[in-house]
Amino acid sequence: MTALALSAALLAACGGGSKDKPASQVAARVNKGEITIHQVNHALQSQRSLRADQAELQQSRILERLIEQQLAVQKAEALKIDREPRVVQQIEAARAEIIARAYFDKIAEGVAKPSPEEVTSYYSENPALFRERRIYQLQEIAIQAQPAQLEAIRRQVEANKPMDDLLIYLRSNGINYTTNQVVRAAEQVPLTNLAPLSKLRDGQSMMVASSTGAQVIALVESRLQPIDEERARPAIEQFMVNDRKRRVVADDVKALRASATIDYVGKFAASAPATADAVPNLSDAAASAARAMPGATTATVAPAAPSKTNNQGAPSATQSAGQASAPLSNNIINKGLGLK
Repeated sequence: MTALALSAALLAACGGGSKDKPASQVAARVNKGEITIHQVNHALQSQRSLRADQAELQQSRILERLIEQQLAVQKAEALKIDREPRVVQQIEAARAEIIARAYFDKIAEGVAKPSPEEVTSYYSENPALFRERRIYQLQEIAIQAQPAQLEAIRRQVEANKPMDDLLIYLRSNGINYTTNQVVRAAEQVPLTNLAPLSKLRDGQSMMVASSTGAQVIALVESRLQPIDEERARPAIEQFMVNDRKRRVVADDVKALRASATIDYVGKFAASAPATADAVPNLSDAAASAARAMPGATTATVAPAAPSKTNNQGAPSATQSAGQASAPLSNNIINKGLGLK
């Protein structure tokens, strides 16, 4: 049931007027204030999984919640809470967030859908995600280490010794770590890790940098579970649209920065970027707006129950591998393709 259909159902239910008399736009009066059908409608549309037969019941619950909210607002205004500096600051921040998000949505809404040839090309260029897609049973070791310790850890990993040897090394050198055993489909693995992971054989490991040190990923075993192009097409199209939106927003933000006068003051002046190109990341508002909503399909790959330890003991036995089914959802692929 679409939001438009739900809105129509809501208006019909709340209107209640005759053919000769227009439906009232007021859903409830609260003291001297009013709650409109449009306010109830807006709240109802945010509940994407709502079925048509649930609309009438849910609209009543939403209205009651809005009445309580209105009562609280009226009392807060009477107590002048809305004028407190902290509240004013939060209101202004929320307003700026909403307006900026609407702007980014606006400039990104016209991106072109990828052509069938572009989808085919993406499918062919990413065999580890599709044609050679695998389900990986992994042991992940998150290591907290100083930069000077990482080279020695890397040598341990590249020696392809059993994981128990690495854990013994970490414990004997007082290096903290946690372990986690999971099952991940290829699309659940970050793209930067997928290419090297797909080249590992069972029993081999790889090491990647992390914010606290490093992560070692050991491949316990894997099995082939390919996705054909026809089944992958909707997810690829969604990802490519998302990526184009992200690029459009990124380019616009860069242009806005380049044409603006931005003066960093005080302690922020020392770390100011030299040019717009030197800015490391998009703003949160831009990044959020760039993500088109993926399909709400539930992930079909069930991770094994994690086992976590620290450097006081060895990890527990590997958990059950779980089940992995073939369908590839937009939600899952967007996570794997970097749109978490």
